[in-house]
Amino acid sequence: MKLRALKYLTVFTAVATGLISITQHGWLTFATPLYAFFLVPLFELFVPVDEKNLSAAEEEMIKNDPIYDFLVYAIVPLQWSMIILFLFTIQDPTLTTLEIIGRTLSLGVGCGALGINVAHELGHRVNKSEQLMAKILLLSSLYMHFFIEHNRGHHKNVSTDEDPASSRYGESLYAFIPRSMIMGYLSAWKIEAKQMRKEGRSVLSIHNEMIQYQFIQAGLLVAIFLIFGLMPMLYFWIAATIGAISLEIVNYIEHYGLRRKKTGENSYERTMPIHSWNSSHVLGRLMLFELSRHSDHHYKASRKYQVLKHYEEAPQMPTGYPGMMLLSTIPPLWFYVMHKRIDKLKAEGKEGLALA
Repeated sequence: MKLRALKYLTVFTAVATGLISITQHGWLTFATPLYAFFLVPLFELFVPVDEKNLSAAEEEMIKNDPIYDFLVYAIVPLQWSMIILFLFTIQDPTLTTLEIIGRTLSLGVGCGALGINVAHELGHRVNKSEQLMAKILLLSSLYMHFFIEHNRGHHKNVSTDEDPASSRYGESLYAFIPRSMIMGYLSAWKIEAKQMRKEGRSVLSIHNEMIQYQFIQAGLLVAIFLIFGLMPMLYFWIAATIGAISLEIVNYIEHYGLRRKKTGENSYERTMPIHSWNSSHVLGRLMLFELSRHSDHHYKASRKYQVLKHYEEAPQMPTGYPGMMLLSTIPPLWFYVMHKRIDKLKAEGKEGLALA
């Protein structure tokens, strides 16, 4: 069973391409985005989908195996080591403008695929030390409010119009990103303000995590400025923003056009596997610690990545996450592909699924 965990070492190929991008010159500075959005989608075109699930006995054996936890824990020091290395190497006076763009873009892809993705996994754990690691990783994309909005907002309101991170039928990626980023940030403030009132504290209390996050993130930028200078700080900020945008692209593809049915004026039926787009394409699954088995994640958010299941009734993506992210950047093509699938879901009359 220990050998089963070795497949997740695939994730660390992204770390390797990140190191190449940050330390090399020329076209190699673009190694990470080329790997993530060219080689991986190309590979997935020729590799069969793996829809197999673990048996009950296998799941019981591995769900608490610490090796799976160590693999995600390792991302924390690796992610921050890459950021520090980037801040040193981006100061190289011989770098061309294109090389600076390549290194910054590569770090940004890493901030999303490694930093935010692993933060998402750890943020659902109940252990405080794992939640702290999640926040440390979110800091690398200056997106710490995600910890509040995702866990206490998105999972409550997913696949409804009340959720900023659930894209609507006919909504383009370019309309979705600013709406989700702005409304998600405001939602986190509202959630935390409600929590402060519940605890009998002032909304402006230092116990308000949103206030804490603003100071922590601003402190990081100031520290980078004082140690490395203005331009490295700006390049890091751009990379962090790319990481955040990568997250929002993933949000866009995960629930596009899917809605839960209302059971009352302000209530919806329970979130089921049919309310999230799922992908069991092998490489995309391994590269993102099974994030693409998203239907099961929303059905049972406490399940660790290594035991997430494939559900036949869940809407299926035509390819893995990297390919779907690329597809979403071309709205006419995205609508053509996804609306055909939604039309098919309508024709099948999926129980419990509200569609446009």
